[in-house]
Amino acid sequence: MPNNVLDIHSQELMDQYRSLQPVYARIAESVPRRLKEFFSESGLVVAAVEQRIKTAESLEGKLSRKGSKYGSILDITDIVGIRVITFYINDVDKVASALERLFDIDWANSIDKRKAHETDSFGYLSLHYICRIPESLYSDASMPELNNIRFEVQMRTVLQHAWANMNHDTGYKSGVEIPKVYLRNMSRLAGMLELVDDEFSRIRRELSDYRRRVQGLVASGNLSEVDLDGDSFRSYLAIRPFDTLNRRIASVNQAEIQEVDLSAFLPLFKAMGFRTLGDISKLVSDYSDAAYQIACFQIGLTDLDILASSIAPQNLCTAYILKNGGGRNGLKLMFDSLNGESAGNEAMADFLLEQARDMPFMNQK
Repeated sequence: MPNNVLDIHSQELMDQYRSLQPVYARIAESVPRRLKEFFSESGLVVAAVEQRIKTAESLEGKLSRKGSKYGSILDITDIVGIRVITFYINDVDKVASALERLFDIDWANSIDKRKAHETDSFGYLSLHYICRIPESLYSDASMPELNNIRFEVQMRTVLQHAWANMNHDTGYKSGVEIPKVYLRNMSRLAGMLELVDDEFSRIRRELSDYRRRVQGLVASGNLSEVDLDGDSFRSYLAIRPFDTLNRRIASVNQAEIQEVDLSAFLPLFKAMGFRTLGDISKLVSDYSDAAYQIACFQIGLTDLDILASSIAPQNLCTAYILKNGGGRNGLKLMFDSLNGESAGNEAMADFLLEQARDMPFMNQK
């Protein structure tokens, strides 16, 4: 049971608090839900959205200290608290922008604690907005107070959140003054975490710049300048480099091309020694005729009317391996890379090697 002794005014505030419990519960349920919907719609990924309603015991403690400060329960702005935890520093401002679009902001009572510069302030550099739900967003005639009650939204990064929790546990809950040596070590750790937070944001920014640069080079055709990696390969696939050959192969049987994921070819291309997108582009230009010959032998006497879009890159790799002396082992490695290792890959390699021996491209110098 709470041990706080409240005056009459504070007891009245507690009565108001109890009568508004259903409204607080509605706010604590609806606000996080709408935020998550907005983040999903805008493509903003956050680590967590949390909510809590101040307990009666906590509120009584607050009122016992400064109950006279409040004229009514509506003057207390943190009974409902929402916390949005982001992965990156610059996403805090994006969350703030979302709040400004969705809710009415009480600017006079909102606080940007990120402007603090104390050496031990890292865990408290969150942005606090005091908000209301506008009627244009959500209202309920049975709860007229819903649009009058203010609530607090705290925005901080994962590292800031972790530090605040650790510092609270070690510093506040013990009830013992912390020796200076520990305070100094905690301040050092705070500085390290702040640097990590900054570095994560810097790395993400540089990766975004790199992706834009790669997309620009791919679009302009400067493929020899683009190193082969996951990002660049995705950008390359976006320009559909194998479509012409796929259509040519499909014309053999008037077949339909079924799109499949081609990302599995990235490790294969790397294993074949390709280092840039220009190497793959050269593969397409130099080996398309050979890949077409292989396809004609494979499907020319069949009635296949659906072909996977992987047929073009696979036949290109097959032609490259055979033409450059990779032989049975090279073909088996290709099948292992694309399909996973299995005993059947050896038999497939032998069969394909036997098929290819009499194809025209194998006799061309």
